[in-house]
Amino acid sequence: MGGLELEHGAKNYGSATTRRGLAAVDFVLRIIAIIATLASAIAMGTTNESLPFFTQFIRFRAKYSDLPTFTFFVVANSIVSAYLVLSLALSISHIVNGGAKKSRVVLIFFDTGMLALLTAGASAAAAIVYLAHKGNIRTNWFAICQQFNSFCERISGSLIGSFGAVVVLILLILLSAATLSRR
Repeated sequence: MGGLELEHGAKNYGSATTRRGLAAVDFVLRIIAIIATLASAIAMGTTNESLPFFTQFIRFRAKYSDLPTFTFFVVANSIVSAYLVLSLALSISHIVNGGAKKSRVVLIFFDTGMLALLTAGASAAAAIVYLAHKGNIRTNWFAICQQFNSFCERISGSLIGSFGAVVVLILLILLSAATLSRR
């Protein structure tokens, strides 16, 4: 079902058209992940809001670099985005030459590492965003999102893009593994 029957019941799923189609899907998913990680890094890295306190000369400010977790988030998203840009060359070579098995193994290995880095950055930032929205009364961490509304909207939006990229990286790993298993 769905494959060409060969002798002894084996099926050939590795036709050139199928391999090129899967390589094209891989390429498109990498472009989507680049956009998501780059947009997340830019949105978080440019987040800044100031509020006046009593007078215009005394201001409270919220900036992403005030929290090391957000700095890690920006760095992680930037590294993953740069990796994905570099991996486009291998993805293009898979479209042109569908039989590259070793480069797919290399991509799975590095995609998994980048998935771990991106998940760590996004999860750490999500914990701080949760505290910014909800606060923690026992530790005297007050919710700041009622005052710094624009700041919180931007950091929450950048998390959405980053977790979207996590899903895309999972799909890329599964796609590469499925392509390798078809051979």
